[in-house]
Amino acid sequence: MGGMAPPTTTSRRALVVDDELPLATLVAGYLARDGFEVRLAHDGPQGLVVARSFDPDVVVLDLGLPLLDGVEVCRRLRTFSDCYVVMLTARSEEIDTLIGLSVGADEYMTKPFSPRELLARVAALLRRPRRTPDAPPAPTEPLSIGALTVDLSGREVLVAGEPVPLTRTEFDVLATLAESPYVAFSRRVLIDAVWGENWVGDEHLVDVHVLHLRQKLGDTADAQRYVRTVRGVGYRIGTGG
Repeated sequence: MGGMAPPTTTSRRALVVDDELPLATLVAGYLARDGFEVRLAHDGPQGLVVARSFDPDVVVLDLGLPLLDGVEVCRRLRTFSDCYVVMLTARSEEIDTLIGLSVGADEYMTKPFSPRELLARVAALLRRPRRTPDAPPAPTEPLSIGALTVDLSGREVLVAGEPVPLTRTEFDVLATLAESPYVAFSRRVLIDAVWGENWVGDEHLVDVHVLHLRQKLGDTADAQRYVRTVRGVGYRIGTGG
């Protein structure tokens, strides 16, 4: 565990959590050459300790970690960080399992993968606009959909007045839908809006985040109060009823 690049005042921070040391070192090297300050961890508990002290912008997280697997690490990570998470799996079939879990990852990649592809995925995540103290957004009125309130300026979501903890990606998907209440978004259009037009991968990743959104909002695929499925197209915001 240690820094892979000299820190700078503008350095982005990345944490690689993987027990395959050669792969972890390779990925960390690519990230360092791309301008990241990098830390390494090789098991789940160590990854959480480093994440708390290092406050990474992005975490590259292996699913099959010793002591604490990637699913549990990601869940615990989400209790104190909204960093981007790229989950690595050894088999493509595992992604099907992860789809059914509220893991909170932003991306999924199957080993083996190209480190350049990983960098491209990370770059696409970090290109997404974020509110910063130096460039605050113009204040906007919160959007209301039944009991659901989406505060775009404060990046806050409430259901019946109670805050709902969403990941960055979950919020961005919801906000994109809520801002255009009469528009049905295809998966590709949602990906272009949230992940960026250069994103390449399985477009059903959108379904994962919609599933997680519905669970957190107290919605279901049957009720579809807040996120509706448009058959043959994709998704649109619901009416709250």
